[in-house]
Amino acid sequence: MVFKKLTNPYRSLLGLLFIVSTSSFAQKLTLNEKEYFETNGLNVLVFNNQYNGFFFDEKTAGIELIHHGVRTSTGGAVRLQNTPEQWDLIPTLIEKSVDKANKSIEFTLRYEDYDFDSKITVSPEGNGFQIVVSLDQTVPESLKGKAGFNLEFLPSAYFEKSYLVDGRPSCFPLYPSGNTTIQSSKNKIPQFGAHNTFDDRGIDEYIIPKPLAQGKTLVLAPEDPERYVKIESESEIMLFDGRNLAQNGWFITRSILPSNQTGDVLKWHVEPNSIENWVRKPNIGFSQVGYHPDQKKVAVIELDQNDKPLSEASIYEVTASGKKEKQLIVNTQEWGNYLRYKYLKLDFSSITKPGVYCIQYGDQTTNTFSIDANAFENVWHPTLDVFLPVQMDHMKVNEAYRTWHGEPFKDDALQAPVNIDFFDGYRMDSVTDTKYKPLERIPGLAIGGWFDAGDYDIQTGTHCRTIQSLVDSWEYFKVNRDQTFIDQETGYVDIHRPDGKPDILQQIEHGTLNLVAQIENIGHPIRGIIVPRLHQYHHLGDASTETDNLPYNPNLKPYESDGVSSGTLDDRWAFTNRNYSLDFSTVAALSAASRALKEYNSELADKCLSLAKTLYTEAREIKNTAKTDRYSRWGRFNEIPATFQLYISSGEQTYAERYEELIWPALDESSERTLSMALRALPHMGEEFKEKLKKYVVKHKTEIEELEAENPYEVPISTRGWAGNAGVIEWASTNYMAYKAYPEIIDKEDVYKGLNYLFGCHPDSNISFVSAVGTRSKKVAYGSNRADFSFIAGGIVPGVLILNPDFPENKEDWPFFWGENEYIIDIGASYIYLANAVNELLINE
Repeated sequence: MVFKKLTNPYRSLLGLLFIVSTSSFAQKLTLNEKEYFETNGLNVLVFNNQYNGFFFDEKTAGIELIHHGVRTSTGGAVRLQNTPEQWDLIPTLIEKSVDKANKSIEFTLRYEDYDFDSKITVSPEGNGFQIVVSLDQTVPESLKGKAGFNLEFLPSAYFEKSYLVDGRPSCFPLYPSGNTTIQSSKNKIPQFGAHNTFDDRGIDEYIIPKPLAQGKTLVLAPEDPERYVKIESESEIMLFDGRNLAQNGWFITRSILPSNQTGDVLKWHVEPNSIENWVRKPNIGFSQVGYHPDQKKVAVIELDQNDKPLSEASIYEVTASGKKEKQLIVNTQEWGNYLRYKYLKLDFSSITKPGVYCIQYGDQTTNTFSIDANAFENVWHPTLDVFLPVQMDHMKVNEAYRTWHGEPFKDDALQAPVNIDFFDGYRMDSVTDTKYKPLERIPGLAIGGWFDAGDYDIQTGTHCRTIQSLVDSWEYFKVNRDQTFIDQETGYVDIHRPDGKPDILQQIEHGTLNLVAQIENIGHPIRGIIVPRLHQYHHLGDASTETDNLPYNPNLKPYESDGVSSGTLDDRWAFTNRNYSLDFSTVAALSAASRALKEYNSELADKCLSLAKTLYTEAREIKNTAKTDRYSRWGRFNEIPATFQLYISSGEQTYAERYEELIWPALDESSERTLSMALRALPHMGEEFKEKLKKYVVKHKTEIEELEAENPYEVPISTRGWAGNAGVIEWASTNYMAYKAYPEIIDKEDVYKGLNYLFGCHPDSNISFVSAVGTRSKKVAYGSNRADFSFIAGGIVPGVLILNPDFPENKEDWPFFWGENEYIIDIGASYIYLANAVNELLINE
């Protein structure tokens, strides 16, 4: 079907006749060289992205639709639940074949636990495509009535829209309101690792959503040409609302596989509308924060492949009277193709007059931005003032009339059981590496620390990186801002309330207190502390309600309390296996903290350095005899910052000698990962060290130049399953340190590019990835408040996720994609450093 957008309401009848008369001229789907189906306004991906065994269902797998430039559908596969949650069983892709001659894609899925295989073939058909599910053997007895084909649709793409089922109309619910039923847990398909996302309060039952509607023909959004999809089948199609079970659930279309058939057991005919001659609106990327007058100012215009580039654009100033005055006409420069789009560049560096400006390209005008000498002066304030305080564990956090969360996890933590593979990457070996027995309480841990991200665990490695970045900001830039009241004695934080103490030192103290508590009460730093149940892990809202805040007492029954303890096994678990790479990271963090805290909290500072020295000696001994595992491989360079930080904190030459022994081989092996470790040492080493390091900086400059040819934004864009803003910040910070030492090699613009990218000059959109910073910034993100479709000021999201093979995405209307939108504490701390570095270059040079 082809829709034409009608520009005149009096032509409605003519328009409907036009729809009918032109439907036969719709462009058919073709199989392109990137091995997905496409036509104008529609892409059909077929397992270009797979289910993830680490996080299970990330909603980026199976058959997926990119509909008029927006990924609206995912998860096309055989599934075992009406509305699969993240931790429900996922199929493994066994085989995929692309038949270019017949223009079809076939794949085989397997559920190993049930010895159940299904084959699915996708091929163009009419104005859409056909999905055929085939079985060599009948559905296993235990999966009859449960195995079905699902295709999921993004709720935010269909909010305020209607649907038709066999002609019966209804509208998609804005808030989940469908009916559910209860069944005994003995009927439930097990979830990952025998975990349970549902807190059944011991009743031994679970929820099954009932369909919103069911029939043979389902039409989604018949009123919207960009979202219209028709699905037909001889089998019954059901429509579900997955949000009844989980706020991150999708609208799901589903047909149950017949129980006793083999061969082709299910056929769906799917017809998404494709608007004739549709062209994606250009994305004009620029810094939402604005520019310093002396900065290079280059906008990047992202164009649909079918769009015709315009030869020029205009820069307008918005005057005090409210008028728009044209200041400059700029010739656009064609950059070329990157991923699925083509790009233009727009250099307006000649404008240096302070003021408010916007860019006009064709009939599109951007929002305003400023050009001002102090444009970047305050961009890091929300991160230090709001985001980091909100993430503080073991504290009640207040902001004016709002309480972000009460004081959480006063129940300390329990020793995690042995021999378990857990969620979120946690696991325990056959021993605890502590004096505690499994599920025995470990005292003294209910102090300090930050929530790692949108969830509420303490990840020690992230803490170490956060502390080091905060110390760098303190030492390099003397960040002396005070806008937060932090009282460790009463466990209370009040945002926007000065207390006469530098906030950054109070944050360093807070993170350090938890590291010290781990070492003093456990004996060494640990992998982390996390809740024991999936129904706690996906918790949304106030962290203080995640447990009952009472220490676990095995002598009491579940949900029973004597007032000081409870029988509810909800206390967080400490994952305590020792790893020398983590020891080294902690040594670096404690050594750095000891300097920053020396005058602020001298007792804690002395303790930090003493513990760091002891821990370093122990880690060296363990390293000499330990087997290599994945943690030590990932952290194989961690001893380098440990020796460096120990050296500048203690002044002991043996650490400097060990540092030099390690740094040069590491630079030869992986200079992109270790150059920043070397550059940080320059102020403490001699001229010989600086001269020897120069060749690695020259190599780094070559890599910067390669990036300029690789993508139009000229920064390292990650193509992994987690978007790459953290890498961009680290890269730009490395460039800052390199520029300060080698200005003849590195350019200041190589530093500015990082923040420009973060602030809006990036693929997919031009929004600032720092919430509440810039004219337009992230207002929907994955924080503890994600279910409210809101943000935490100063939080930085991972950014643009590149979905295979070529689709850049960052959802602003759906917060639940953690790989795109989840705030992490260490990226916030490293951003504070980079923002201050850019300010220092712009203002002081």
